[in-house]
Amino acid sequence: MPSARSIDSIAKAKPYPLWWDQIPRKPTRPPLGEAIAVDVAIVGGGFTGLWTSYYLAVRNPELTIAVLERDFIGYGASGRNGGWCYAGFASDLEKIEQLSNTETARRWGRVLIDALDEINRVVDEEGIDCDWQRGGTIHLFRNGGQKARAEGHVASVHRLGWTDADARLLSLGETNERIRATRSIGAEFSPHNAAIHPAKLVAGLATAAERRGVTIYENTEATGIEAGVVATNRATVSAPIVIRATEGYTAEIDGHERELAPLYSLMLATEPLSDAAWNQIGLDDRETFGDYRHMVIYGQRTADGRIAFGGRGAPYDFGSRIRRGAEFSPDHHVSLWGTLTELFPVLEGTRVSHRWGGVLGVARDWTP
Repeated sequence: MPSARSIDSIAKAKPYPLWWDQIPRKPTRPPLGEAIAVDVAIVGGGFTGLWTSYYLAVRNPELTIAVLERDFIGYGASGRNGGWCYAGFASDLEKIEQLSNTETARRWGRVLIDALDEINRVVDEEGIDCDWQRGGTIHLFRNGGQKARAEGHVASVHRLGWTDADARLLSLGETNERIRATRSIGAEFSPHNAAIHPAKLVAGLATAAERRGVTIYENTEATGIEAGVVATNRATVSAPIVIRATEGYTAEIDGHERELAPLYSLMLATEPLSDAAWNQIGLDDRETFGDYRHMVIYGQRTADGRIAFGGRGAPYDFGSRIRRGAEFSPDHHVSLWGTLTELFPVLEGTRVSHRWGGVLGVARDWTP
């Protein structure tokens, strides 16, 4: 159980994402002012909408493209997540193989790794400062059941053509060279992951898209999406191509309530840690980290020396309802802090600087 001091620190922490300290926390672009007609209308100003607009503009500079964002760029999961640029699915490749065939699973897995390389290329080419560090990801196993799951996963991806260069098991000694958590007995390591500052990436991507002619309207809420038209709280946008990129907030659009499940994930961030603390924890290459428990956890060492740590916590609400207050419940964050300090006892007494959460859009069968 976290100490009274820790509980007080969590209650006093800033109730918004750590990442938002580096971007404006309000709209900075004008809303839609009048009815318009464009070639492509994209609803949602997060990664899905912005990457789509960027590549459309790169491939065809003649297109007129409008991105409509209800709040501000990066308001949703794109500006709240754990900062993992990760070559993986929510479901594993074995499930993709079962739903299709072996060759499709291999191809999809390779596409994810290639996507990591492509994002790195765009970040460099567009001059986006997002604290990119490709240190890989490490998943601990801390009991026999977790070890069996890690062994099964590595065997599965190796059967599909991966090698130790893509995913391998680490001994306890090798694990402790990278991360020193309590009760570890080993880990799985993959180099195919980068730690990033997600809000800086989303802001840089928006600027890159605008340089290529994309128009972004903030503070413009889509109230209806139909073929060829988007109704908003301000005016109507007509377009032969309409792309819904609302992810976790899709359930709030009439007629789309059940298309994606809005699942909550919660996070907190520590104050910058001392060198002495980092010497006990590790993560010298800013590896992202988690473990093989059933309840997902995830973390990273930020560029400014904090731990940003998250996991599932707030329950799914019946009927895909989204409750804004669930994102900031101190009780859920106290539980999350207890998990983090159990992994790294040296953190007990450390101040929690930020606590937050949000919804992400998950396919109801957990497949892409």
